[in-house]
Amino acid sequence: MGWLADETGLEKCAANHVALTPLSHLRRAADVFAHRTALVWKTTRLTYADYAGEVSRLASALTARGIAPGDVVATLLPNIPQQAIAHFGVPAAGAVLNTINTRLDVDTVAYIFGHAGAKIVLVDAALIPLAEAALRLMKGPRPEIIEVVDHGFTASGHHSTWEELLAEGNPAADWLLPGDEWESLAINYTSGTTGRPKGVVYHHRGAYLATMASVIGWRMQLFPVYLTIVPLFHCNGWCHTWMVPMLGGTVVCCRDVTAKAIYDAIADEGVTHFGGAPIVLNTMINCKAEDRRAFSHIVEVFTAGAPPPAATLAAFEPLGFNVTQVYGLTETYGPATECLWQTEWDGITGDDRAALKARTGVAMAALEGAEVQDSHGNPVPRDAHHLGEIAMRGNLVMKGYYKNPDATREAFKGGWFRTGDIAFQHPDGYLKITDRAKDIIISGGENVSSVEVEGALMHHPAVSLCAVVAKPDEKWGEVPCAFVELKPGATVTEAELIAHCRARLAGFATPKLVVFADLPKTSTGKIQKFELRAVAKLL
Repeated sequence: MGWLADETGLEKCAANHVALTPLSHLRRAADVFAHRTALVWKTTRLTYADYAGEVSRLASALTARGIAPGDVVATLLPNIPQQAIAHFGVPAAGAVLNTINTRLDVDTVAYIFGHAGAKIVLVDAALIPLAEAALRLMKGPRPEIIEVVDHGFTASGHHSTWEELLAEGNPAADWLLPGDEWESLAINYTSGTTGRPKGVVYHHRGAYLATMASVIGWRMQLFPVYLTIVPLFHCNGWCHTWMVPMLGGTVVCCRDVTAKAIYDAIADEGVTHFGGAPIVLNTMINCKAEDRRAFSHIVEVFTAGAPPPAATLAAFEPLGFNVTQVYGLTETYGPATECLWQTEWDGITGDDRAALKARTGVAMAALEGAEVQDSHGNPVPRDAHHLGEIAMRGNLVMKGYYKNPDATREAFKGGWFRTGDIAFQHPDGYLKITDRAKDIIISGGENVSSVEVEGALMHHPAVSLCAVVAKPDEKWGEVPCAFVELKPGATVTEAELIAHCRARLAGFATPKLVVFADLPKTSTGKIQKFELRAVAKLL
């Protein structure tokens, strides 16, 4: 099939143009790396030939069950092999993958089932009660449940199982690859903390280029061993499961994220790379001595989800890790900027090194642009002072919000994706987030960065984790209120922490109240500040 000729008289054709898709990474790996280990979880160890065969079985079985191109297939699965297989198998049937957060409430799950219009949902045995309850809330068409039984779990007996579904498939079946790389690959729902979650639609081209960008940003070589700490329902695991086959690497699944599980995987499986929120780093810093394992190599870590305090980076890296901060959103396939390390910084050590690593960074290789803009869409001066909103554009930006054209137009106003994150830019172009727009505290007319206050608190040796939000105040309008988790066995008073911050911050930025409590977190380790703001209003 040919296309119209361009100004040179030459045509785009099947010989010189193929739609980009991350599925191509696994197709190639099944040939080039057929006998290498692709996927590991407890006693499960799949080669690339096995992996591709399971993908073919799933894709052909879904087709046999009536799944047509463009249909949605959802998952309610933790990071287990079936979730990784679904990442390739669902789009290999021409369908759109909808990975659902396993920690959502039943009402939100029911909403996502209905809004995305899933025909089938793959459900972990432990989550069958959640899925069944969600179906009971639905008024329209309901998806069919396929039950996935992981090691150590028992089937409910109420639904068809993963094994029964795959028995209907053909391990040699061809995949239905996209004819147009703009075709939808996945739909991921935002957290929905300010209303119903929005469905973010990914295309094949964006996901393919996201895999390439991570390889560059992580300075990766062949045969990495990647640990799935980032949930595969979160931006499709930052697209890393689609990436690993390109390098002939191994995906090591991690169902429950604990310091012991991570250290065991590094020591036993030779894990070389993983991603995770700063809370994961903090967990590893403060874990029990008996949960640590010795290892002789440096593990490369992407951290995102919240700006990592410099104190956390300074404590974590000496344990055997090299950290790169990345930043992005569901709308940008996960990471879209990186704190790229410059060779002229090699001699910098200690707190100064940690401060450099705590920068938000620059656009990743596959992103066309990332800059800080004022309210009129103009770039602010690169002076490490002027604040604005981070705006992005390029192939790492979503297609748009599913069934929500108004929100899509608003997000893309002025030809850029507006992130809602407030930042400044250093003279060298590196971004530095100061806050989400909704998290800025305005105290007596002064803007207070909650991130800056949190960074000061994290330098105290007793503090394990903290979050700072606005507390209404009759005199100042708002004042900073800190919520703090202490390290096991540590003690510190409210007055001591306030004095600690006062020595590092302006008076108006110093917390006026410190609350010692366990912090509410999302499944990806983000602190749920909207819950803390509600508490602060009552204090």
